[in-house]
Amino acid sequence: MTESELGELIARALDGDQGAWRVLVSGLSALVSMVARAHRLGEADVRDVCQNTWYTLTQHLADLREPARLAGWLSTTARRQALRVVTARRREVPADDLDPGAGATSPEATVLAAERDRVLWQAVARLPQPHRDLVRLLAGEPHLTHAQLAARLGIPPGSIGPLRRRALDRLRRALTAQGFDHA
Repeated sequence: MTESELGELIARALDGDQGAWRVLVSGLSALVSMVARAHRLGEADVRDVCQNTWYTLTQHLADLREPARLAGWLSTTARRQALRVVTARRREVPADDLDPGAGATSPEATVLAAERDRVLWQAVARLPQPHRDLVRLLAGEPHLTHAQLAARLGIPPGSIGPLRRRALDRLRRALTAQGFDHA
């Protein structure tokens, strides 16, 4: 494409000619993509860089004095956009890096947790009915208020605190007798 043809396309694009924009984009998209890929970005980031580069061109096309330099301007803009993405990625800290143990449960820990839970719920099953019902509600729906717990259990709201204390004390004693401590 000659400089005069490119200048004419740019003038038409500035006047809102969508066909001129399509010709510009189809003719120079490979260049913009190549610059983005040169920074070893993933496909989604490459598409973002390309989109941002073309958007930036829409904002600055009228400022372009020499149509022959459009390819260079797009390359520079795409490179800057790609470097912004690379720089932003360096600042990101994956959640796993914040706590090395987060989300990484060993098979041993999984087995031990399952065994602990099994023993706990067996002990709960041996509690008297009112204690068992309260512990199951506390575990399953911790957001319930005393009034809501009382309504579910059919007891006065003032009885929830003492009932909870007795249920948890009894559960603690049962687990301690089986060799589990509360630490």
